[in-house]
Amino acid sequence: MAFTAFPEQTQGVTLLQRSLQRGRLGHAYLFSGGDLATLESLARTLAKTLNCKRASKTGGLGTDCCDDCDSCRKIDGETHGDIHWVRPESKSRIVSVDQMRELMQQIQLKPNDAAFKVSVIVAADRLNTQAANAFLKTLEEPPAKSVLILLTTEPGRILETILSRCLRLNFGGEGTRRWDDSMQNWLNRFGEMAGAEQKSLIGRYRLMDVLAARLTEMKASVEEELTAKSPLEKYDDVEKNLRERWEDELKAAIEAEYRRRRGDLLLGLQWWLRDVWLHTLTSGRELLSFPDAESTVNVAKRITPSQARDNLRVLEQTQRLLFSNVQEALALEVGLLKLHL
Repeated sequence: MAFTAFPEQTQGVTLLQRSLQRGRLGHAYLFSGGDLATLESLARTLAKTLNCKRASKTGGLGTDCCDDCDSCRKIDGETHGDIHWVRPESKSRIVSVDQMRELMQQIQLKPNDAAFKVSVIVAADRLNTQAANAFLKTLEEPPAKSVLILLTTEPGRILETILSRCLRLNFGGEGTRRWDDSMQNWLNRFGEMAGAEQKSLIGRYRLMDVLAARLTEMKASVEEELTAKSPLEKYDDVEKNLRERWEDELKAAIEAEYRRRRGDLLLGLQWWLRDVWLHTLTSGRELLSFPDAESTVNVAKRITPSQARDNLRVLEQTQRLLFSNVQEALALEVGLLKLHL
């Protein structure tokens, strides 16, 4: 796929192509968005464009790949020796420090058959602490002719020290996002409450109650669904060790799925806050995720663009806290109290 295959990602692609045209390539990019597969395709297209034998040029570097030369085909097939992919290990779903050390060794080598070595870290939010800390040195002192691309659907989980060293591009998709009916109804309710002026502590804690109730309902639903699928529900006559293992696996699965759904919920709030920010900048509706929501307009009338942008940072900070050892209720309470509404 070439960049022309992403018409719904005009903004992000245009920014990338503009930097290529001017020859101002960043050494590290963070691609964020709601669909990891799309982010992988975009990273692959950038890698192809940087190393394409017949790239279309309108300035410095090529601005799009031919999608057909030997280099492009090798990158598509992930057989190019200078393009490296790191993905979470299948069982743990974690990017380990050993994976990162191996990648860093590869990065230090000069390109064999490419203009640029490109390294793509898929689901960079899955870097464990050791891996993230080991990766920082490479981010601080990147080798020449190398480009690092980090992909994530949850930027709030990535260390601030890594975020600050990357050029961030959001590929969330333009136009209206699609949410299931349950999520849409909840976001509408939360938005209406937030849209009403919330200057009092009582008002903020009402918002907290709505959010907490939704999360409690979500946790119960996850437990019910996964417990019903567990072998614990099917077999009573199993050895103690096996039963304990199944119990541990069920507990881990429930926690992982709950965190995923909680992440989706906070992503919805992030897009609602993004609409507020867009309203403070322009009256256009074409980029809004909730174009019919009066609540975003009401909040935007009360705050400045800078405050709206701060709201997005607050939510990212809250997401990072939630994936640390901070108590969930405390992290959400602090985040809601910091929002400009």
